[in-house]
Amino acid sequence: MEWLYIACITIAGLAMLVMTVIIPYGVFMRYVVNSPASWPEPAGILLMVLFSFIGGAAAYRAKAHIAVATLLNMLGDAKRGRLERTADAGMAIIGLFMIRWGVLLVQATWQNTIAEFPELSVGVTYLPIPTAGVILLLFVIERLWLGEPPPSSFTFRDQPQTE
Repeated sequence: MEWLYIACITIAGLAMLVMTVIIPYGVFMRYVVNSPASWPEPAGILLMVLFSFIGGAAAYRAKAHIAVATLLNMLGDAKRGRLERTADAGMAIIGLFMIRWGVLLVQATWQNTIAEFPELSVGVTYLPIPTAGVILLLFVIERLWLGEPPPSSFTFRDQPQTE
């Protein structure tokens, strides 16, 4: 699953990079050139959706998501493990929710187009939701079946190694 994690952070990183280029371009065109471009803002929103959902799945795998560790730290190892598995089950439910309702959203909006991008289906813009749901579910299955990624994994490359 390492390749999927790397793909997720690459996609999220590229989305963020493109956003940091097009949003200032839109501001420059509007306030300096006084000729506003209509596409940077909706493009930035679409990229933010992609970044949020795909990056969120990667954050779950890296355990970089928002978590309240105080309760976990107060528990013993057995209870902590059960609570972590319960949280993983909750994430699996969220992944299934994203798949089910994301697919329905994509289907319901497939025939609509975006005014600034008439060739782009609204359904395509919602594809990151069910896609991220599938990726999240795969990461949950990986964690429940194989456990945490090893400390030598690319996931933890930027953290100090204990070995």
